[in-house]
Amino acid sequence: MDLVIRDARVIDGTGGASYRADIGVHEGRITEIRKEGEGPRLAGAKTVDAQGLALAPGFIDMHAHSDLALLRDPDHSAKAAQGVTLEVIGQDGLSYAPVDDRTLAQVRQAITGWNGDGSDIDFDWRTVGEYLDRLDRSHGGQGIAVNAAYLVPQGTVRMYALGWDDRPATPAEVDRMKQLVAEGMEQGAVGMSSGLTYTPGMYADDSELTELCKVVAQYNGYYCPHHRSYGAGALQAYEEMVDLTRTANCPLHLAHATMNFGVNKGKAPDLLALLDDALARGADITLDTYPYTPGCTTLVAMLPSWASEGGPDAILTRLQDDETAEKIRHHMEVIGADGCHGVPMEWDWIEISGVSDPALASFVGKTVAESARQRGEEPWVTARRLLIDDKLGSTILQHVGHEENVQAIMRHPVHTGGSDGILQGLKPHPRAYGTFPQYLGRYARDLGVLTLEECVAHLTGRPAARLRLPDRGIVREGYRADLVLFDPETVAAGSTFDTPRTLPTGIPHVLIDGKFVMEDGRRTDVLAGRSVRRAR
Repeated sequence: MDLVIRDARVIDGTGGASYRADIGVHEGRITEIRKEGEGPRLAGAKTVDAQGLALAPGFIDMHAHSDLALLRDPDHSAKAAQGVTLEVIGQDGLSYAPVDDRTLAQVRQAITGWNGDGSDIDFDWRTVGEYLDRLDRSHGGQGIAVNAAYLVPQGTVRMYALGWDDRPATPAEVDRMKQLVAEGMEQGAVGMSSGLTYTPGMYADDSELTELCKVVAQYNGYYCPHHRSYGAGALQAYEEMVDLTRTANCPLHLAHATMNFGVNKGKAPDLLALLDDALARGADITLDTYPYTPGCTTLVAMLPSWASEGGPDAILTRLQDDETAEKIRHHMEVIGADGCHGVPMEWDWIEISGVSDPALASFVGKTVAESARQRGEEPWVTARRLLIDDKLGSTILQHVGHEENVQAIMRHPVHTGGSDGILQGLKPHPRAYGTFPQYLGRYARDLGVLTLEECVAHLTGRPAARLRLPDRGIVREGYRADLVLFDPETVAAGSTFDTPRTLPTGIPHVLIDGKFVMEDGRRTDVLAGRSVRRAR
């Protein structure tokens, strides 16, 4: 064998009891598992002593925003050091394929805050298949740091088919969107995402979304919505997605399934009861969460949807007009904008985490309210100026979560882990660098919210089943050797809100296809990641 991992505590991703064994790896696959006492020790060309370490399948990040980071950064330690061996990208209905030239320019501007403006990227693709091919031949043809699966982004598809108009799609436009989704699925996407508090995807009504979900279902994919409200209308928004996918007969995966804002304090049991009822009636539902309370998005996402009609240039024009800007302020601060989940804006919730223009760095790490006080002005004046000067590129932390909701949801049997990690900005959310060790260390070991075996299953076997991966997510003979060795006693997230780019501790080894991408706690130069395409 190429490699033998000796005397590991195997946590196999099924949720079953751990056991001690030697693991043999050859040509990228697990070729033998010899449990303690079942025979002589395995031998291989290379041996790793795993005494004191747990061995698990590689972690699957079910909600990632590494769409350009994988192309930009061959190191990508933000994820590799956590033990992530597969990321699901194309999230929240906005990404870079399928596009034409017009749509590409618009989506690049719209999600600069998530991924940068892309000025350092050669956008030499237009289709989903071409984007996945580009991942495979990145960095001089070597590939990418970790594996990646892709969701067709519904907002981008709508942008492509009818632009940024806030209106129902015509039958011809629906047919065009269905064609684009079908092509993306044919080319390897595993499902479709939506961002239904982001424009222009949020302009789609349920009948339009249902038609697209029917296409996804035909290809055995799943629908992954960031639904219409995580605030004032959260339960109704969850119910809408359950009903919509029932009609379409499409599997449902709820993105970053939180219950945020003051109106939802203590209401996680209501969400879980809704899901349990649907599951009991035969629904195919999973969800992901990150193990933190604050959220993270862009500042422009907080605006009311009517202010975003027409796209980024139209938004800036409205912001520069005093009368229209005052209407936006009133909608946000008094009524509660749909961009802010129907909850009136409280500016001391909103911390600026990143800016596109380095000249605006003084805003980072402060709430909008704090910066406004320093300038002797009202918060909306500060926010409006920042939106204009940064050309909508600012990212935010939104401090609106509830710990009891976080813990209740992560216990649910259909729960999986997703970082929702935005890697841009001077002070990104620590979940980008810390989600998976945070689950293992804080929530499994320290708080006992999950057993270690349950926790690993949430991060490996369950997401692999959702993605319909036939040979990943479980430590089993014949499966790919995407593996993580970690110390259950010391594993911890190094990232904090003050030092968000600090790498975790207690994860010395990470392998993809049997190759070490992390060895003895250090990133190697191996690029073993590839696109992971829909199982046919």
